[in-house]
Amino acid sequence: MPANPRAAAIVAVAFAALLYLVELADVIIPAELDHGGIVARTLSGLDGIVWAPLLHAGWGHLLSNTVPVLVFGFLAMASGFAQWAMVTATIWIVGGLGVWLLGPSDAFTVGASGLAFGWLAFLLVRGIFNRSAGQLIVAAVLLLLWGGMLWGLLPGNPGISWQGHLFGALAGVLAAWLVARADRARGRKQAGGPPSPGNLGA
Repeated sequence: MPANPRAAAIVAVAFAALLYLVELADVIIPAELDHGGIVARTLSGLDGIVWAPLLHAGWGHLLSNTVPVLVFGFLAMASGFAQWAMVTATIWIVGGLGVWLLGPSDAFTVGASGLAFGWLAFLLVRGIFNRSAGQLIVAAVLLLLWGGMLWGLLPGNPGISWQGHLFGALAGVLAAWLVARADRARGRKQAGGPPSPGNLGA
């Protein structure tokens, strides 16, 4: 659980609220904001990596993503906002690049489900990389409650971007590995401590 649950909840709710505000703007402004999503292997669709997680193909699409975004986004802040921001940026960019490279070129890929899958994957594997019993227990509970989501990593329902789910999850695994590596490096540095005066150079 996040060390500061209230702050983590505020961030998660604020992000979800932003998604609703964007969807409301898409309804009010006749500008087809969904066309700002990712279009694979096109130069014009490359900037969709930045915008795609904020855009949704209607209220139903957004509603289906809301609970996973709130739950996984909240839990991913267990080690603080700075780490959450790094993990989220990794999922956002790496997952988006994967969709741009291998996604459909005849459609706009939008939605925060890639982020949700990335956060879920991060939460599932971080305990393995960190060798943390507590994190493994959390992962087991999440797998029990949300494991059915993992079917979304496979091709299935037309119109649903399994590529976004898959590359979001892979980016979440990458983020977990990067975090664990940084934590181990920080631990080694702290264990070594500052050099003693007798070891200082002339």
